[in-house]
Amino acid sequence: MSSITILDNEYVTLWYHSDKKIIHHQFHKFLYGQAFREALNAGTEAMRKHNAHKWLSDDRKNSALPKDDLEWGRTEWFPRTVLAGWKYWAIVLPENIFGQMNMEREAQVNSEKGITTAKFDNPDEAMAWLEKQ
Repeated sequence: MSSITILDNEYVTLWYHSDKKIIHHQFHKFLYGQAFREALNAGTEAMRKHNAHKWLSDDRKNSALPKDDLEWGRTEWFPRTVLAGWKYWAIVLPENIFGQMNMEREAQVNSEKGITTAKFDNPDEAMAWLEKQ
């Protein structure tokens, strides 16, 4: 798989897999606030730039997001990302139960808004699903 690293820091690594047109992030630890928004914005910009439609969120190390990040995601980030071409979302659920509940809720909301979403425990399974979409 040919990949371009878009962002790599203590919180997150973000790739664009050019052969599959997949945006892929892996959170290394709990991520919120400016670092969270920077990562998602970078993914949206890569999606727009490369005409991608798929996003793999490896959130195993994340937890429940603060209310202001959830609100920002729903009202600002989500609409821009859909306009950038987002159609498919594979989520590797957090290990933390509060994070799982948070992502289950966000997956449901985004599915209702037209994003085809699937949840996984393993990033390889998530990638395999996305590749078939």
